[in-house]
Amino acid sequence: MSEATRIPELFGSLVFNERTMEQYVPQSAMDVWRGCLKSGQPLPLSAANEIADAMKTWALEHGATHFTHWFQPLSGVTAEKHDSFINNAGGGRVMMDFSGKELVRGEPDASSFPNGGLRATFEARGYSAWDPTAFAFIKDGSLCIPTVFCSYGGAALDKKTPLLRSNEAVSREAVKLLHLFDSQKDVSKVTPQVGPEQEYFLIDRELYLKREDLRLCGRALFGSKPPKGQELDDHYFGVIRPRVAAFMKELDEELWKLGVLSKTKHNEVAPGQHEMAPIYCDANTANDQNQLVMETMKKVAERHGLVCLLHEKPFAGVNGSGKHVNWSLSTDTGENLFSPGKTPSQNAVFLLFLAAFVKGVDEYQELLRCSVAFAGNDHRLGAQEAPPAIISVFLGSELQSIIDAIVGESDYTETERKTLRIGVDVLPSIPQDTTDRNRTSPLAFTGNKFEFRMLGSSQSIASPNVVLNTIMAQELEEFADILEQSNDFRADLQNLLHDTFKAHQRIIFNGNGYGEDWVREAQRRGLSNLRDTVDCMPAYIDPKNIRLFSGHNILSETEMRARYEIHLENYCKVTSIEAATLRDMVMRGILPAVNRYTADLTQAILHKRELVVPCRVEEDLLSKLSGLTASLYDTMAAMEQAMDQAPDAEGGIEAARYYREEIGRRMEEARQSIDRLESLTAAEYWPYPTYADILFSV
Repeated sequence: MSEATRIPELFGSLVFNERTMEQYVPQSAMDVWRGCLKSGQPLPLSAANEIADAMKTWALEHGATHFTHWFQPLSGVTAEKHDSFINNAGGGRVMMDFSGKELVRGEPDASSFPNGGLRATFEARGYSAWDPTAFAFIKDGSLCIPTVFCSYGGAALDKKTPLLRSNEAVSREAVKLLHLFDSQKDVSKVTPQVGPEQEYFLIDRELYLKREDLRLCGRALFGSKPPKGQELDDHYFGVIRPRVAAFMKELDEELWKLGVLSKTKHNEVAPGQHEMAPIYCDANTANDQNQLVMETMKKVAERHGLVCLLHEKPFAGVNGSGKHVNWSLSTDTGENLFSPGKTPSQNAVFLLFLAAFVKGVDEYQELLRCSVAFAGNDHRLGAQEAPPAIISVFLGSELQSIIDAIVGESDYTETERKTLRIGVDVLPSIPQDTTDRNRTSPLAFTGNKFEFRMLGSSQSIASPNVVLNTIMAQELEEFADILEQSNDFRADLQNLLHDTFKAHQRIIFNGNGYGEDWVREAQRRGLSNLRDTVDCMPAYIDPKNIRLFSGHNILSETEMRARYEIHLENYCKVTSIEAATLRDMVMRGILPAVNRYTADLTQAILHKRELVVPCRVEEDLLSKLSGLTASLYDTMAAMEQAMDQAPDAEGGIEAARYYREEIGRRMEEARQSIDRLESLTAAEYWPYPTYADILFSV
C-alpha cells in the first residue's frame, strides 16, 4: 500500500468521529445528536443509549476492553478512571455492555484533585459529563470519552468547562455585532480557531535517570554552561539526527491515528530541542489534542530510549521551550474575521475586530499575563529567547500606518500610491501578509491571526484561550451596544475605530521587545511589568477581572478565587520540591564528591611537598574548591532553615512571596556555587551528567 493511500486510512482510525459515527450510529440518533449540538440542548437518553452502544461496538472491534471519562482537572494534566465493558450476564457468564447513562455522566472521586476550597475534604464526590462536541478516541486499549468535570455543587473543577463557556460567549457577541453588517447576516456561529506549536527537548534516557532533578522536577537545578551551546545557530532547522527522526516518524503516525493534524517538525534553537506544529482546528479540539500530543510525545520517546522534557527551562543558558498559540475567529460561513480581505466591507469588519482585540489586550493585559504565570514559565519569560513579561501587541508597519491614518484622520497612501480617505466604504485593500514575524513580541499579528507566544511548553492551552475569548467577547459586546444605537452607522463606526485606536495606542509596539529601552518605554506608557507568578496572581482576582469572567458566565467569583489559591499553592509546592531535591543532590552527591577530590588534592600536595616539587596548581584548586564548598554548605544550611520555617503551601500570596524570597533566592545562590564547582572538579569525581553530556547525547 502506498503512503498516499495508507496515511489517509490511518488518519483518525482511533477516533469515533462523525464519519465513523455515520457507519455505526442509527440515522435517527445522528439527527438528534446534530440537533443537540446546534441548539445546545442535552442529548435525550434514548439517543445516548444508541450512540453508546455504537461506541462500544466500534471500540471492541478495535481491541478496547475498557472505557474512561477523560477530563482535564486543575492540575493541568489529564485524568482518567477506567471501567471495563463487562457486565454480569448470570450463570457465571459476562456480557459486553455500555449504556447511555455511562456515556453521559460519571462519578470520579474528586477528593484528591486541586479544588481551591470549592469542596470540603469530606465532600469527595465529583461529576464528569460527556462533551458531545469532542469525539471519543481509543488510547492504550481504552475508549476515552472527553468530559467536563465539576464538583458535587456544580462548580467547575477543570480546564475544559470555562473554555467551552468562553467559546459560546465570544460566538454570541461576535454574531450580534456581525449582524449589524448587511454582508454578515447569514452568520449564525463564530468559532475560535487555534493552532498550538509545541516545543520540547529530547535527551537520552540513561542520562536522564542519573539526574534526580530531571526525574523529580523536570529541569536541571544546576549545570555549568557547556563549551558549545547554541552560539553557532547550527541546530535551528538543521538536519534531524536519525534517532530523533525515528521518534518524529512514529510520533506523527501515533498522532495521525488520534486525528491530530501533525504537520510540521524541525530542530529548534537549542541543542536537543525540537518543535511540532499542527494544522489549525477549533479551540476545543485543539485543547484536547494538545494534551494528547504532550502525552504521546512522552510515551513514544520512551520506546526510543529517550525522554521528552516539556519543562519551560530545563537547562539554564540555552533556549527555553514555549508553546506559541495561533488564535483567530472564523464564521460558519467560512470567513476568517482576522483576514484583512480584499473588499471594503470585509476591511470594515476586520478593522472593527482588530480594534476590539487591541482594546481588550490593553484593558486586560494583567489578566492575559496571569494566564501564562506559573513556576516553570517564570524561568523563561523575560529571558532573551522568549517574549518579555510585558504584554504588547505587534501589528507591523502597514497596519500601523492604517491605524495612524485613522487616529490622525488623515489620508492613507497604499504602496501603489493610491490615496484614500479611511472610511467604511472606501477602506484600502490590505494584503494578506501585512507584517514580518516579530519573535520578540508576546502577541504578534501574522497575516490573518494573532500568535500568543508567552505560553509555557508544559501548559494547557485552555486558560490563555479562555482569556482571549472572554476579553474579545467583552469588547465586541461593548461595540455592539454602541453601534446598535447608531443613526449614522458609517460615521459612528468611523468614530468608534478612531476613538478606540487612539485610546489604546500604548499597547501597540512594533520594536524589539528584548531591549532594556522597551522596559523603560513600557513603564512610561503605563504598561504592567509583572515579573513572575507571585507578582501576577493578585491581578487575577482584581474586581475588574472578576466582573469580566462572571459577567459572561465563564467563571464565578468563587471559581476564580479557587483558581487563584490553586495557582499559589502549586507555586509553593513546586518550589518546595525543587529545594528538597537540590538539598538531596548537594548533600548526598555533590559535596561528598568534591570532598573526595579535595582530599586527593590534599594528598597530592603533601606528596609534592615531601619531594620539594612545586604544587601551586593543586593549592590554588584546593583553595577555590574549599571556599566554594564552604559557601555552598552555608547556603544549604540557610535554605534548610528557611524550609523548616516555611508557611503552609496553602497560605496564599504571603506564602508564595516567602517561597520566592527565602527559598527560591537561596536555590539560585546555591546554583552559582555548584556551577563553579562543576567547572573546577575533575570529571571522574563529578557525580552527575553535565549539560554537555545531556544536550549532545542524542
